[in-house]
Amino acid sequence: MTARIPALLCSAVCFAASLTVPCAGMAEPASLAELEGLEWRFVGPYRGGRVTAVTGVAGQPNLYYMGATGGGVWKTENAGRTWENLSDGFFEVGTIGAVAVAESDPNVIYVGTGEAPIRGVTTSHGDGVWKSTDAGKTWTHLGLKESGQISKIRIHPGDPDTAYVGVQGQIWGPNEERGVFRTTDGGETWEHVLKVGAKTGATDLRMVPSNPRVLYAAMWNHGRNPWFILSGGTDGGIFKTIDGGDNWTKLTGSLPVMVGKFAIDIPESI
Repeated sequence: MTARIPALLCSAVCFAASLTVPCAGMAEPASLAELEGLEWRFVGPYRGGRVTAVTGVAGQPNLYYMGATGGGVWKTENAGRTWENLSDGFFEVGTIGAVAVAESDPNVIYVGTGEAPIRGVTTSHGDGVWKSTDAGKTWTHLGLKESGQISKIRIHPGDPDTAYVGVQGQIWGPNEERGVFRTTDGGETWEHVLKVGAKTGATDLRMVPSNPRVLYAAMWNHGRNPWFILSGGTDGGIFKTIDGGDNWTKLTGSLPVMVGKFAIDIPESI
């Protein structure tokens, strides 16, 4: 049984955690009956804290990255048996909101700092975006230092220098650096391509797999005082671009006018 643990763990993570990266070697999706024998088990790391950012790497079923809300960025190459911290000595903050690996070059990793969920016991704000081009050995700070909390990062599947960052914003007050930012030069410069207002930030960001020029952003009007959490407003909602972020349209139709925090997902078949 020992030799089979990594494969079983990979199947459990792919199925139960709904990761978008399929496990290598699975010729076809497993049935529910085949997965009945799997059980949840803790795979660490033991000093990471709660986690809201996890990603796998296509073609490498035992390789995963995770960002903890107070413990930095971690990496496992053996499906969770052991973990290595990658951010210590580089990052100036420990709270992580998003981790993304470039599909066209798995050595390229973008990390957005700042835990996105606003809760009663929250961690410190982030300090922007970090990037590695050597699979996490070294890191470079890319800016967006005043963004506060970053919820999602999406990378163009064919171009690791083109990426989109969903910025949720500062916790304790309005700030202009909210919405969606785009880079086409690997993070040397950023464009603020979607800006709704100083109180409305991106809580989710999705890219259509078959057409990376089409993206959807979930925008959330929010803020927090020590005694109150603001969640929801009429300027939030789903925004869509079909030209890679140059122009955005707010989707209406039968959607509610007043929306709170929400998430978006896109079928792989689109």
